Amino acid sequence: MSKSILIVDDEESIRSSLEKLLSYEKFKTHAAPDGRSALKILNQERIDVVLLDIKMPGMDGLEVLQKIKEINQELPVVIISGHGTISTAVEATKLGAFDFIEKPIDMERLLLTVRNGIRQGQLSRQNLLLRRQVIGKTELIGEHSSILAIMETIQRVAPTNARVLITGENGTGKELVARKLHELSHRSAEAFVEVNCAAIPEELIESELFGHEKGSFTGAVSQKIGKFELADGGTLFLDEVGDMSLSAQAKVLRVLQESIFERVGGLESKTVDVRVIAATNKDLLEEAGKKHFREDLFYRLNVVPIEIPPLRERRSDIAVLAGYFLDQVAAELGIAAKKISAGAADLLLDYSWPGNVRELRNLIERLCILVPGEVIKKEDLPSLHLSREEDIFKDPFSLKTYTEFKDFTEKEFLIKKLRENGENVSRTARQLGMQRSNLYKKLEKYGIELRSEDDR
Repeated sequence: MSKSILIVDDEESIRSSLEKLLSYEKFKTHAAPDGRSALKILNQERIDVVLLDIKMPGMDGLEVLQKIKEINQELPVVIISGHGTISTAVEATKLGAFDFIEKPIDMERLLLTVRNGIRQGQLSRQNLLLRRQVIGKTELIGEHSSILAIMETIQRVAPTNARVLITGENGTGKELVARKLHELSHRSAEAFVEVNCAAIPEELIESELFGHEKGSFTGAVSQKIGKFELADGGTLFLDEVGDMSLSAQAKVLRVLQESIFERVGGLESKTVDVRVIAATNKDLLEEAGKKHFREDLFYRLNVVPIEIPPLRERRSDIAVLAGYFLDQVAAELGIAAKKISAGAADLLLDYSWPGNVRELRNLIERLCILVPGEVIKKEDLPSLHLSREEDIFKDPFSLKTYTEFKDFTEKEFLIKKLRENGENVSRTARQLGMQRSNLYKKLEKYGIELRSEDDR
C-alpha cells in the first residue's frame, strides 16, 4: 500500500515540485497551502509523514506542528525552512519534529528522511498498538458503582489463590476480569491459559484439558500436553464452564480437590499447581437442578463470585466506554480520534445493548472506519432497534388482557434463552424441549430478529 505524504507550504512551486518527486517515487501525496487546510486533511486522511514549512501566513509551522502532535503524537513531521536557525530547530525538536531540512531542499536527503520517518512512524504505531493491546486485555473501564465494586473485589482477591467464578451475559467482559485477576496475582509472571469450553467438542474436551498419550484413541498420533499442564504455576481460565461435559466436570473436580490428574490413555498421575478461574453466562445452580452441571463442582468454583452487570444496567458508563474505544480504535487505525455528537450520544444511551460492551466496541470500530468526517452524527448510526428498549422497561402487569400478558412474557423468555445460547436456534430448541420449526414460528410471530449467522 502506498504511503501518504502531506506537503504543507504556502509556495505553490515548492508544493508542485515535491508532489512530482514523491509521486515519481510511488508515494501518495496531499498538499495544503496553510496550516488550517493541513489540519483538515489530517482529520480526513491517513498520513504517514508531514513535510511542514515554517514560514506561512496565518498559523506558522511551529503552531501547526503543535496542533498535529495533539491530533497524532506518533506522526513524523519533517520541518522545512528557508530561514533555518539553531533556535528554530531546537524548538521544533522540543515540539516533537522528526527532522529539520533547510531550503533549498536536497532531494536525496529529503527522500532518505521521508523513508526514515515512515519506518519510525510504523515502529511507533506498532509499539503503541502493542501497549494498548496489553492494557486493553486487562483494563476495566467504567465509573458505575457496580464496576467500581468489581475493581475493589479484584484488588482484594487477586493476590490470593482463591478460585473465582465470573458470571454475566455474553460481551460483558468476563475475560477481562479473569486477565486482571491474573495480572495482579503473584502468578503474573507465569502462563495465563484460556479454554473456551463451549468451542470444544464434547469428545475432545478431556484431551484438551488433561492431554493424551499416543494411541489413546483414534487420531491420537502423538502425545499431547493438556491445558492444566501448560498452566502449571499460573492461571487456567475455564470460559463458558457451563458447557463442559459431565465426564470432564468430574475430572476437573478431582484436580481442584487433589491437584492431580492423568492424561487420557495414561497411567501416570501428574501433580499441578494451578489457580482456576471460571466464567459462565448460565445459572449453574439451575443447570445443576437439571443434571447438566455438578453441584459439588459449582461450590468448588464459586469461592469468590463476581457478577458483571449488563451494559443496560450501567448506562452511565456508555459515554465513558465510547470515548475509550474511540481513542483505542484511532490508535489502531493510525487516524485522528473522532468525536460523537450530542444527538448520536443520546441514541447510544437509549439503546439496550443486547451484545453489551463487545457490541459497543464493534460499533465504534465500524463508525471510525466508515464515517468520513471527524464527528460521528446521529444519522451516521445504524438502526438500533430501540423498540427492544421499550420492552425491557415495560411492566407486564400493566397490560390489559391475558393474551397480551402471555405474549409479552413468552417473547421475553424466548429472547433470554436465545441470548443464553448465543442465538443458536437448535441448541435453544433442545433446551426448551420444543421442535426447531416451532421455535422458528414463535420468532416470526414476535418479530424476534437474530444477530448471529450460526445455525439459524
